[in-house]
Amino acid sequence: MARQDAFIDHLAEVPLFSACSRKELGLVAKRAEAVKVDAGKVLVSEGATGTEFFVIIDGKARVERRGRKVATVGPGGFFGDLALLDRAPRNATVLAETPMELLVLGQREFAALIDEVPGFAHKLLAGLARRLRDADAKSVQ
Repeated sequence: MARQDAFIDHLAEVPLFSACSRKELGLVAKRAEAVKVDAGKVLVSEGATGTEFFVIIDGKARVERRGRKVATVGPGGFFGDLALLDRAPRNATVLAETPMELLVLGQREFAALIDEVPGFAHKLLAGLARRLRDADAKSVQ
């Protein structure tokens, strides 16, 4: 149960899920899979179709765009959240810099959750609106 609570705590930090209750986050966590990967593993490739969302539980990942490092993401960080909403190409490559533990949620499992819990979609839209508002505010600065 402590592990489930940790997953929920990490999910609560994801802007897309910011309007969700702990109960709803628990439903998301139940559909996600805990995965361990070795250092050097390519998690997602720039330009490839995105179908999964990742939350980093432990370890560090390197984010690259056009072959250049643009960020390092560690525990509590996440990537691929928008892949849950559409199948657009990834805008970066993400590689495991260290051994990692990830929480991975696929697009199919996510869609099933939306179908099963109708009010969940409204909360996701609120979270998405918040993310867009934040991005818009940053672009004006």
